[in-house]
Amino acid sequence: MKDDMAQRNRKGPKRVVLNNGHDDLPKPTEQPESSVEHEPWGQPAHTDERETILRVEQLEKAYTIPGGQLQVLHDVNLSVQQGEFVAITGPSGSGKTTLLALLGALDTPDSGEIWLHDAAVHKLRGVAAADFRREQVGFVFQLFYLLPNLTAMENVMAPLLPYRRKLDFDLKQRAKELLERVGLAGRMGHAPARLSGGEQQRVAIARSLINRPRVLLADEPTGNLDPHTGVEVLDVLRELQRAGSQTLIMVTHDPQVAALADRRIHLEQLSKVG
Repeated sequence: MKDDMAQRNRKGPKRVVLNNGHDDLPKPTEQPESSVEHEPWGQPAHTDERETILRVEQLEKAYTIPGGQLQVLHDVNLSVQQGEFVAITGPSGSGKTTLLALLGALDTPDSGEIWLHDAAVHKLRGVAAADFRREQVGFVFQLFYLLPNLTAMENVMAPLLPYRRKLDFDLKQRAKELLERVGLAGRMGHAPARLSGGEQQRVAIARSLINRPRVLLADEPTGNLDPHTGVEVLDVLRELQRAGSQTLIMVTHDPQVAALADRRIHLEQLSKVG
């Protein structure tokens, strides 16, 4: 993967054309990557005029195991700015996926607060949590989780199909545009079995953006891909994030993958366990 990264850096990132349907958005400009790799307590290494979109305060999470409690996250504090790409690193089993699940209302903390804009994520349960995920968050997982009997187009549309008549945009048209942006214009009618691993992950990325999320959460998005394909998928994800001013939080154990982010944070700097 190191050779692929070096070759990509010499040639420059692949160009991805993006028109995310938000006509009122200003034209995006690329932000310089932070030269500070690890900032204490997950605070931005620099300040600018972008607003803080995500705020985490004193987050705690433990699981009951035979013989006692397993403390996974303790006193976690983090803030993320609008349009920022943050990579959280750490070894497998360190709690990265747990943190992402809490941020996306897939799980609930034992204590502490999570605020996405003005939404109190830590208080959400049941239907309210499901509505929040559908309206505010996009997910990209290590496994693609595509429905095998649906085409690429149908998989991208699937999360919002039950709410199609309530949307203020054409769902099919948006799915088509997203697949074009990730380079799958000629694969829209293909089932997952007829797509390569990299193509399936591109479908998953398009699906994660179908709801125009405030924040995109990516859990080891290249972990199930070979190094070369992983670089290509990261190029697509990074360019979509930059062009659309999309807030992106990615967890990974790979420092080379994390190096593409605006800001890199070791999980141990956010979580004081013990």
